[in-house]
Amino acid sequence: MARNGIGINTAQDRSERIVGQIHVYDGAGKGKSQAALGVVLRSIGLGIASAFPTRVLLLRFLKGPGRPYAEDAAIEALQRAFPHLIDQVRTGRAEFFGADDITKFDRQEAQRGWDIAKGAIASGLYSVVVLDELNPVLDLGLLDINDVVQSLRKKPDHLEVISTGRGTPQGLLNVADLHSEMKPHSHEGTRQGIEGIEIYTGSGKGKSTSALGKALQAIGRGISQDQSHRVLIMQWLKGGLGYTEDAAISAMQQSYPNLVDHQRCGRDAIVWRGQQQEIDYVEAERGWEIARAAIASGLYKTIILDELNPTVDLELLPEEPIMQAFLRKPRDTEIIITGRCQNPPAYFELASTHSEMVCHKHYAEKGVDLKRGVDF
Repeated sequence: MARNGIGINTAQDRSERIVGQIHVYDGAGKGKSQAALGVVLRSIGLGIASAFPTRVLLLRFLKGPGRPYAEDAAIEALQRAFPHLIDQVRTGRAEFFGADDITKFDRQEAQRGWDIAKGAIASGLYSVVVLDELNPVLDLGLLDINDVVQSLRKKPDHLEVISTGRGTPQGLLNVADLHSEMKPHSHEGTRQGIEGIEIYTGSGKGKSTSALGKALQAIGRGISQDQSHRVLIMQWLKGGLGYTEDAAISAMQQSYPNLVDHQRCGRDAIVWRGQQQEIDYVEAERGWEIARAAIASGLYKTIILDELNPTVDLELLPEEPIMQAFLRKPRDTEIIITGRCQNPPAYFELASTHSEMVCHKHYAEKGVDLKRGVDF
């Protein structure tokens, strides 16, 4: 029976699906490539747990050498942790260009990347293929959309394909099983956004996976700078087992046990508006005390507050102490806040980045069985 409210589903006792899906993450907001990397980490973790290794190809269009990108550090962390599972290919030139600036080199590089991707998809050797920035490549007309769509339709059943970037053509959206748009928000008011506070909300997929991508970035930056970048992942409303991020967090902790701390709080049940129990308030406060101390300590470079938004929306935590803790955060500590909410809390005004994940399409609508640890 459908119910209105805010809550988090547990994944326990859900049947496994064996069919890989085609994901599209697009839009002008942040989080697209991050979400893809979060899915990669989750897939690797699920492979470790099932004793069936997950092999991944990261194919990055429009991201040639000579220019740093936000996800470089996260990919380095992945490759260091799982060197035998991660293959990476970069194509294109480093600078941005528009439709009027296309050269023969741009077309050749796009085709080179697609030829590699097409072979990888057909080979059956990979569990996940990430086609980073394929969407704008198609939008610019650098590749034949019909060839891409035809190849994706013929992909092996087990293969998960993730396409990212702005300007997704309709032909690709038609073949996609999942389409999440990252919609940017700006907050007008007396307060200016504080650098290092990012919010990912909305009904679409990609919120927690984007946060995990940020955690990987922090670890990778530490590796490249020969420093320790500690990460805390604090999860509310997730007191049970079998949630979307479990496998990804486990993979991170196995690879970087001294850098990743993980705490969770709440009951193993959905918390509905108007049906909160005393234990929900106690658990929410316990989680906040851990998070507040972590923020004030300055020991962590990245702190993920997963599902803080619905926790506040359910009035399990007051807004003012959270506002004050965010205002006093150390300059070099980044705070990533996730979760949908009906009534945006006041601390949204403090965010320098706010992306709303808008769900345009989900494979559940086609009757696909949802996978434990992936969709719930």
